[in-house]
Amino acid sequence: MQVIDAPPTSTISRRRFLQFSALAAGGGLVAYAGLWDRHYLEIIEQTIRLRRLPQAFHGLRIAQVSDIHYDEYAEPSFVREVVRRVNTLHPDVVVLTGDFVTDGVQPRHRSALLSYPCAEILSGIQCPHRFASLGNHDTLVGWEVVVDALKVHGIPTLLNNSLPVERDGARLWFAGIRSSSEDFPELHEAMPALAAPNEPVILLAHEPDYALHASRYGVDLMLSGHTHGGQIRLPVFGTPGSMLPRGGRLFVRGYFNVGPLQLYVNRGIGTVTVPMRFRCPPEITLFTLQPTGT
Repeated sequence: MQVIDAPPTSTISRRRFLQFSALAAGGGLVAYAGLWDRHYLEIIEQTIRLRRLPQAFHGLRIAQVSDIHYDEYAEPSFVREVVRRVNTLHPDVVVLTGDFVTDGVQPRHRSALLSYPCAEILSGIQCPHRFASLGNHDTLVGWEVVVDALKVHGIPTLLNNSLPVERDGARLWFAGIRSSSEDFPELHEAMPALAAPNEPVILLAHEPDYALHASRYGVDLMLSGHTHGGQIRLPVFGTPGSMLPRGGRLFVRGYFNVGPLQLYVNRGIGTVTVPMRFRCPPEITLFTLQPTGT
């Protein structure tokens, strides 16, 4: 009779089990941050009360989109979904606060050219008024190309200048500056010289820390991006300091009062460095304007 030795019984030590569990958990976390949180688009609604807002603009709806970073880690299909979601909000104005493309992943001239397909998708935004400002990445790859791409697709860029929105004889001004971390913002040029004392100014400024300067210039509301809200928000420890860019370390996400200035920092659409978000999903913000006291 032939005897065949049975294979030894498999045993897993507690240490190896914990190591395996940690790897599995880590893999799940990476998948969640890279696939789910990065594409979980959140609509944030925010009421903004402005002291100088004319009654004609009561209830005006402004949608903000920022930091698309097309299409390194923001796929064309995802940007189309952003446009679709914006259109379901039926805004009166849409503002795009910079970093349409990304510096550092591929040669700058190639990154700059990606602004054309990005702007083509954004041209599908349906609203009466659209305004853009530039971010630090747009500036680094070649701001002239990015501005041309937006212009070709009907989106004016505010570069140290301003344009009004008019309604029933009243005006609300939208001003925009160049990147404060990679260019030369000239807020005195951006502020509307023709604005009456009762006409509010909304400033598009990519880097939120610029609010400390803008608060001294009579700006009513400043809309920024740049920080991605921190992008990676670890439990207990929060966002690693290395994830916060220059110009975005004082005001990271959400609403702030900076003296008389109101500031909102949008978490953005895309990502940088790594294609992941954790506890910090992408955001479209919908502002509803009201006069103070209503």
